Amino acid sequence: MFQLGPNSVLRRSRVIALGTVAAVVLVGLSAFAFVPGVAPSDKTSAAPIQMAATEPAARGTPHMLENGAPFSFADLVERVSPAVVTITADTVEPATAAADVPAPFRNFFNQFGQGRAPRRAISAGSGFIIDKSGFVVTNNHVIENSSKITVKLPDGRSFEAKLIGTDPLTDIALLKIKSDKPLPSVEFGDDRSVRVGDWVVAVGNPFGLSNSVTAGIVSSLGREIGNGPYTDFIQIDAPINRGNSGGPTFDLRGQVIGMNSMIYSPSGGSVGIGFAIPASIVHDVVAQLQAHGHVDRGYLGVNIQSITPDIASTLNITSPKGAIVAEVVPGGPAAKAGFQQGDVIVALNGNAVDDSRDLTRHIASLPAGTTATFKVMRNGQPMTISAKIGARPDAEVASNNAPGDEDGQNGAAAGSMSAMGLGLAEVTPEARQNFNIDSDVSGVLVTRVDPDSDAGDKGIQPGDVVISVANKPVRSPKDVVALINAARAAGHHSVLLLVATQGGSRFVAVDIGKA
Repeated sequence: MFQLGPNSVLRRSRVIALGTVAAVVLVGLSAFAFVPGVAPSDKTSAAPIQMAATEPAARGTPHMLENGAPFSFADLVERVSPAVVTITADTVEPATAAADVPAPFRNFFNQFGQGRAPRRAISAGSGFIIDKSGFVVTNNHVIENSSKITVKLPDGRSFEAKLIGTDPLTDIALLKIKSDKPLPSVEFGDDRSVRVGDWVVAVGNPFGLSNSVTAGIVSSLGREIGNGPYTDFIQIDAPINRGNSGGPTFDLRGQVIGMNSMIYSPSGGSVGIGFAIPASIVHDVVAQLQAHGHVDRGYLGVNIQSITPDIASTLNITSPKGAIVAEVVPGGPAAKAGFQQGDVIVALNGNAVDDSRDLTRHIASLPAGTTATFKVMRNGQPMTISAKIGARPDAEVASNNAPGDEDGQNGAAAGSMSAMGLGLAEVTPEARQNFNIDSDVSGVLVTRVDPDSDAGDKGIQPGDVVISVANKPVRSPKDVVALINAARAAGHHSVLLLVATQGGSRFVAVDIGKA
C-alpha cells in the first residue's frame, strides 16, 4: 500500500519480514475499452447479489431489511472472496561494500553501518484472479524486483506465479498460475457508472490477515494525487491497510471497480482515505500485458499545460478548457504536423479536451501510426491539424513534460530593467554559464524576483528566461516593458509569459495591473 504521510508524501507498503523492500514511485493510463479474452468467462459471477429487501430499491437508495437495519454483505463476500489471493514476493537485498571484507573484520564494519552481506526479504500483498485459467492482477510495487512470486488461494492452495508483464507507470502487474482445474475468478465492472456515495467492499490481506473484508462508500472520483498523467483514482473510505495493495474493490454486483493501491495516513494505518486504480485503467493495461507483455502508448511530442483562468483571460478564451502547447519537441509528430508554441488544443478526434491530463491520456490510448485530428486555437483563430501519432519513447512522457527548448539566438550584453516585480537583463554568455541556460534558449533573463509580486507567487525564479510576452518573442528588457505597456494600454490586467526554466518551458499569466 502506498501511503500519504503528514508531510504530504505518498507511501505504499507491503507486509515485510526478514528485511525491507524499497518503495517505488508509481503513475497511470487512459480510456475505457474492453478487450475480448481478458474478462473471465464465468458470466454468472456478474449477477447481482440478492438483497434481503422485499422490493428493489430505487437507484441510489440503500437496500434495507424489514426492521430498518442495513443489509448484509455476506452473500457478496462469500461469492467473490475465493478469487482474492495473497501474494508473497521474494527479493534479495544486495550486499554493501563491506560484505567483501574478510569475515574476522566484517562485524566491525557492520557495527558502523559500513556494509552487510546480501539478505533475503519477503513481502506480501494482495491480488485477484480475473480468469479461470489463472491470470492474476496485482500492483507492480507488490512484486517488483522479486526473484520468486507465490500466489496463495483462500482454500490453502499455493502456486508459484509467472510474471507476464508489468506497467510501472500505472503500478499494475499481471501474473499467471497453472492449476489442473478451473480457478475461482471475478470480473471487471464499469467504473464509469460509479457515483460518489455508492457502497463498495474491499477484500485483501492487510498485515498478512488473509481475506479481510471492509466496507464503505465512494468518497470521490477522478482524484489526482500527483502520481503522473495516466491515472485518476477512486477515493474510498472502506478501511485498507498495509498488505491490501493489489486487492480489489467491489461494487454491490460483486464486480471489480478498482484496485487498492494507496492510502493517506499520518500514522501508517487506515484513516478512511484510500485510493483505488479504476477498473477501466486496470482492464486496458491488463489487456496489453496479456497480449504483448508490455504497454504501448501514443506520443505526440509536445509539452502541454492546462488552461487556468488567468491564462484564459490573457488569451480571450471564455472557458478555461483545453491544453496550451508550451514546447514542441523537434522532429516529433507534433513538429512534423505543424504545431507551434502557444497553440491551444481544444478537441481531439471530435472530443472536447478538458485539460492537459485529459489530452495526455487520450493521446496515450491511441495506437502508434494512427492519424489524429486536433482542433486548435492559434492567435485566437480556430484551425485543424492532423498528426500521425508516434510510439512513446521509453524516456519520454507521452504528450506531457517532453523536453527540448525552442530555437533562438544568443542575447548580447546590455543594461537591466524591472517590470512586474522582476529584474530583467539580456542573456549574456556569462549568464548562460552561471544559470546553466541552454545555447538554443533565447529571451530575457530574470535576475531578481520580488517575493510579494504575482510573478513570485506564480513560481518565476532568478535564472528563468522570458521567451515571449503576449505570444510575441522578446530579445531585450525593453521588449518586455514595451509589450507590458501595450497590454496595459489595451486594458488588460494580466499578460501571458512563456518562461524557460531548468525543467522546460511553461506559460505563466502574470498580473500587470499594479506593476
